[in-house]
Amino acid sequence: MSDPEVVRHITASTGLSPRDAARVVDDVLAFYSEPAEDFVRRRHAQLKEQGMRNPDIFPLVSTELSARLVSAPPLSDRQLRRIVYG
Repeated sequence: MSDPEVVRHITASTGLSPRDAARVVDDVLAFYSEPAEDFVRRRHAQLKEQGMRNPDIFPLVSTELSARLVSAPPLSDRQLRRIVYG
């Protein structure tokens, strides 16, 4: 559920209706609430589909994790591999 103060701020700053602002806030919160393990698996699969290889994928995913709004703890390539492959 959206924080009413954030919804008011988004409504005031963008001109969106309160309903649309609440939906945007909920979407953003859902995006950032994705667990680190799910993020790693999803990004690994996306980057593999783009033809990237693991030696290039794991450093990129590690950088992306550290830049997320609620960042995950630093993970080594080995930890990332274990998340992806078990």
